[in-house]
Amino acid sequence: MKGSVAFASLVAASVVSARTFTVTNSCGYTVWPAIFTDLNVGSAIPDQPTGWEAPAGSSVSFSVPDNWTAGRIWPRTQCDFSSNPGPNSCVTGGCNGGLECDAHTGTGVPPATVAEFTLSGGGTTDNYDVSLVDGFNVPITVTNTVGCDIPSCPTDLNPTCPSELSVADPSGKIAGCYSSCKANLDGNPANSPNCCSGDFDVPATCPSSGVAFYDFFKKACPNSYAYPYDESSGTALWYCDSSKNADFTITFC
Repeated sequence: MKGSVAFASLVAASVVSARTFTVTNSCGYTVWPAIFTDLNVGSAIPDQPTGWEAPAGSSVSFSVPDNWTAGRIWPRTQCDFSSNPGPNSCVTGGCNGGLECDAHTGTGVPPATVAEFTLSGGGTTDNYDVSLVDGFNVPITVTNTVGCDIPSCPTDLNPTCPSELSVADPSGKIAGCYSSCKANLDGNPANSPNCCSGDFDVPATCPSSGVAFYDFFKKACPNSYAYPYDESSGTALWYCDSSKNADFTITFC
């Protein structure tokens, strides 16, 4: 009997220790969602392939450990994995590995809008955001089941993307919008105010005022993470008490 009680407690604990994530494609076209976990930071991974096809209107739910650390979910667009699958298989957001992104190197090719998560950070807080640091390809909104804040970039930035940042598909239609860093506007990503690198690698030397096109991204998507030190805006990185065991929905479009 004692063994049965102990087993039941263990099962209950395992249930509590998982969250439900839902990825919904509300776009009018197919996207190929991707997941990446920085295994140098944490070993917990979602119970879901690292990439799949999501037709328009589809939704997929899966379990995520409540200590998932340095996790990323993003949409890929206009993908064809039939030949030479890899980072160039998609017009935007492709990754090493093809349909399923490589577990160690499949972080995604800019431009891509990225939902980022560290659950139970410091043991008490879920940290999450919608990042435009790698640019933009598809609108994203991240909602939750416990009433915490909602990061988002709900606006389609592609039609108004500055020409210096734009990425076109084979038909010539704008399919993505690089950040000023990923567009390498100043020619030296290793020492760049746009990338917050080199001489500009701390918040004091990399203010948003020195980042080209910061206002373009932040005004359109004020609740997004628009450059590497955007936390000072107060509307970039979001927090939720991890004891609430929030489930999250990532919606494209």
